[in-house]
Amino acid sequence: MNIPEMLSLIIVGFLLKRMIKSRKPFSVIRFLASDVLLAFYVFSNVASKDLEYLMEIKVVFMYVFLIIGVSLVGSYLYGLRLEDKKWRAALMILSIYPNTVALGFPIASLFLEDLTPAIIYASTNTLIVLPISSFIAAHYSSGGASLKETVKRALRFPPVTANLLALVLVIGRINLPSHFLDILHKIGWWSIPLILVYFGSTINLRKFEIRKLLEVAAFRIVLPFVFVFLTLNAPKEIFWAVLVEASMPPAIVANVILAQYKLKEEESIGVTIVLTLLVILLFVILRVLL
Repeated sequence: MNIPEMLSLIIVGFLLKRMIKSRKPFSVIRFLASDVLLAFYVFSNVASKDLEYLMEIKVVFMYVFLIIGVSLVGSYLYGLRLEDKKWRAALMILSIYPNTVALGFPIASLFLEDLTPAIIYASTNTLIVLPISSFIAAHYSSGGASLKETVKRALRFPPVTANLLALVLVIGRINLPSHFLDILHKIGWWSIPLILVYFGSTINLRKFEIRKLLEVAAFRIVLPFVFVFLTLNAPKEIFWAVLVEASMPPAIVANVILAQYKLKEEESIGVTIVLTLLVILLFVILRVLL
């Protein structure tokens, strides 16, 4: 999916919201996309990998962990000074969950002919941030529940369970038939356009705050960009893949998770859409200058 297609689907969702006053159809779209199709998509992507593949990613794999760690620790420490615990949770989730596929791949293609490093980064990133984000959301939405209760709440989100099940299969070297995984992948892929439509239906800048925009931008975009730029000494295809993917705005899936657990969804949507437009502009300018 390219940038024009992505923006078109968001606009479709926004227009549908103005035509359909009830939120029920959009709630159905969110459930179908996030609880059913996304679980298929996550499972098929992870289960199709093997241990050798995971070991081959080397520096890209290492930087996924580094970027998640830098953004998570930074946003957590900053969040300790925030009185609004729900926004603290939203800030952490938005900071560690970048849009590495729907936006990351099209932007990476501006700098690269071979997107393999970007695909490796995105798939590895999803393996890690989905369960972490769901765990954070489950914990903060429950008012600080115990570890046991938080894990239970996180596992109730089907993509998390699908992710963990697929990892068990990969680690156990259990290979499912490729045609079966292909079918799941094709079905699950539809979660992306449906999530984009749902995202468009939730756009509302009435609760948009510059302060929250700057907070998310600092830990999701600026800090990862500077960290990669200053520390990564790698071939061009590796450098640009990691720099682009690490610096993407929050993923729409992150907002779906926030909606699932009722954590500042409206504020997060406004921040995400503005940062998405700013990041597109940033990398288009970089491409023109370089």
